[in-house]
Amino acid sequence: MSGGLAGKLAAQIAQGGPLTVAQFMTACLHDPEYGYYATRPALGEGGDFVTAPLVSQMFGELIGAWAAVAWEAMGRPDPFRLVEMGPGDGTLMSDVLRTVRMAPGFREAADVWLVETSPPLRALQRGRLGDGVRWAASLAEVPGGAPMILVANELLDCLPVRQFVRTAAGWAEQVVGLDAEGRLAFGLAATPAGTLLPDAREGVVYEQSAAQAALGAELGARIVRDGGAALLIDYGRDRPGFGDTLQAMLRHRKVDPLAHAGEADLTVHADFPAVMEAARAEGAGTAILTQAQFLARLGIGERAEALVRARPDKAPVIGRQLNRLMAADQMGDLFKACCIHSPGWTPPAFEEADA
Repeated sequence: MSGGLAGKLAAQIAQGGPLTVAQFMTACLHDPEYGYYATRPALGEGGDFVTAPLVSQMFGELIGAWAAVAWEAMGRPDPFRLVEMGPGDGTLMSDVLRTVRMAPGFREAADVWLVETSPPLRALQRGRLGDGVRWAASLAEVPGGAPMILVANELLDCLPVRQFVRTAAGWAEQVVGLDAEGRLAFGLAATPAGTLLPDAREGVVYEQSAAQAALGAELGARIVRDGGAALLIDYGRDRPGFGDTLQAMLRHRKVDPLAHAGEADLTVHADFPAVMEAARAEGAGTAILTQAQFLARLGIGERAEALVRARPDKAPVIGRQLNRLMAADQMGDLFKACCIHSPGWTPPAFEEADA
């Protein structure tokens, strides 16, 4: 067995037994010595993956416009917390803050926080955003006592899941153990007692993320207490379902997650039904749209036309960016925009979409 994270995990498994997929994901992403986000996150065309804010400035501008209109609908609270969780290299918040300058009073009222655990990404964010923002390692560290507008783009997909496989004998948990040569390998273990799983046919994989549900509950409780709205944009399902969605991305290619432990970005599909159910259990309201529906309602078509009028030479590029964000076979349908909000009002763009 080689060194690095794979060797570290192999030694851990040899001594303590197999890891759940959730434990494996957490180690791959956050191990302080070898974890992807702890040591080597690579965003953008020259990295491992591209997120919507890096596709086009239109995405961040429309998120900023959404935040400004939501703030107006909330009665222009002063102060309020403007929070981004998982802010990447800071591009989204940079676009948001540039856009909200057009909303008088917004920036002065906003107490801006970034929730980030990765030291390399914090350095990128600080370089892009300067000293006008503050950092926290968790949402719990962001002060309460004031309404909150929160955005999180491609955060849920990084939260760990456990995987269960329906066998002829019933449900078994998929785990990461060692093969005969001592290499990391998937296997099956007994499902822990008390695990609630749905009925399904043999061969089906079911993913369950306590971390995603816990975030939904935390957001719901805080928003009910202090007021506001949280916007979560990610790829995933908007209704309960089955399937193995674990994937590793390395230089824009899908690779074997076990062969590149700690070297690749490891993700799963967001389980929006579980997130919204947990938020509603705390008394919050929820709504969901596809990314294409959400951006269309915010006027991305009109914004693209305005950019083309200003820079006709950029029309082909803007058209490709718009297609990437909106097309059904690109990000438009697979990505969802989910809103968790305080009861009694519906944030902009989500009218008639409450769930």
